Amino acid sequence: MTYALITGASKGIGKSLAGGLAARQYNLLLVARSGEELSLLATQLTEQFKVTVNWLALDLSHPDAARQVYKWCTDNHYEVSVLVNNAGYAVWGDFGKQSLDAQLNMVQVNAQTPVALCHYMLPLLQKHARSYILNVSSTAAYQAVRTLSLYSASKAFMLLFTRGIRQELKGTGVTVTCLCPGPVNTNFIERAGMQAIQATAEKFGMTPDAVAAIALKGLFKGKAEIIPGPLNAISSFMTRLVPKDLVEKIAGNLYKNK
Repeated sequence: MTYALITGASKGIGKSLAGGLAARQYNLLLVARSGEELSLLATQLTEQFKVTVNWLALDLSHPDAARQVYKWCTDNHYEVSVLVNNAGYAVWGDFGKQSLDAQLNMVQVNAQTPVALCHYMLPLLQKHARSYILNVSSTAAYQAVRTLSLYSASKAFMLLFTRGIRQELKGTGVTVTCLCPGPVNTNFIERAGMQAIQATAEKFGMTPDAVAAIALKGLFKGKAEIIPGPLNAISSFMTRLVPKDLVEKIAGNLYKNK
């Protein structure tokens, strides 16, 4: 069995995707910032599923991060047949009031590093008769969101980029899928400083395990786009029918500063 490479693998959806892929007997390559958390997860998954798990502690906001991941894979002759670009986070607040550096670092992690990883890893994926790319976006990709303007834009970029390269790679054996989850009960809100909406998010949020199970089922079925949860799917579809100003007003009210 070949390796599945997962970014943002130490927590949340990434951690659950790692467990789901290990259960399918994929060996794993885990990438995230925390070496301690990755080491603990690697030990757990190795013992539970009897697979090989290697990890790399790396800050994916560094412009050279994708090249470093690629070099790690090639130097160690890892045969990668699944690439999961899961790492991502939000900076919450009015665009003009937030640090530009903080926001550009977010764009690097959410969009630029995943794009670079797809480019670097594609030749390795194409060595296999069947391989997969899963790019994680968000339901925030379907409309502009005040106080999350650049986050939603970065996720919209990933959605369109994923659909574009999916068309380019048809017939090559590389299947490309975009995962667009709604609220998920992870540390996303805490990291973004959005504690004011914590209770609402927990009420409507899905578990990372539930999202990962739906994601992997859809990935291996070759779906183009996966929106976990019927409410999320309906609301995303409605953004195509309802006037944009109204959609943006509703979304903005959900995430505005309290």
